[in-house]
Amino acid sequence: MIATYTFRPMTAADLPLIRRWLGEAHVREWWGDPDEQFALVSGDLDEPAMDQFIVLAGDRPFGYLQCYRLTAWNTGFGPQPEGTRGIDQFIGEGDMIGRGHGSALTRAFVDEQLRHGLPRMVTDPDPLNARAIRAYEKAGFVRDRMVETPDGAALLMVREP
Repeated sequence: MIATYTFRPMTAADLPLIRRWLGEAHVREWWGDPDEQFALVSGDLDEPAMDQFIVLAGDRPFGYLQCYRLTAWNTGFGPQPEGTRGIDQFIGEGDMIGRGHGSALTRAFVDEQLRHGLPRMVTDPDPLNARAIRAYEKAGFVRDRMVETPDGAALLMVREP
């Protein structure tokens, strides 16, 4: 899998694309109700603790990535090193699924963050989402433990330099 990924900061102009992606069956399966998720994602455009990106392969937008500071919302993750950030993403375009992009884009993004001094990146996939867990492992994350989040039980995964 050789691809050049660009992580372009998301803007309000990207919201129609995000709305379409959230409605795709393969995204809805793990992200849930598209209207509820759209309200959260669009509401986070002005959230200082949340950085949101449109992921491009070459010049084609195909995914969404969010990287966030741990806040009261994430207390279920337990104590983490100062500066730890969390990550979530999805591939919106169905023809890009199952081709290695998930792990490759995650590794590219996280490698860059760790190079710039981030002490740790965490993520919390649904424990039943085998595809996501496998992609995170291929991107260098290790399984830490089960945690309780506002969305229910999750598998905390950790990546360090």
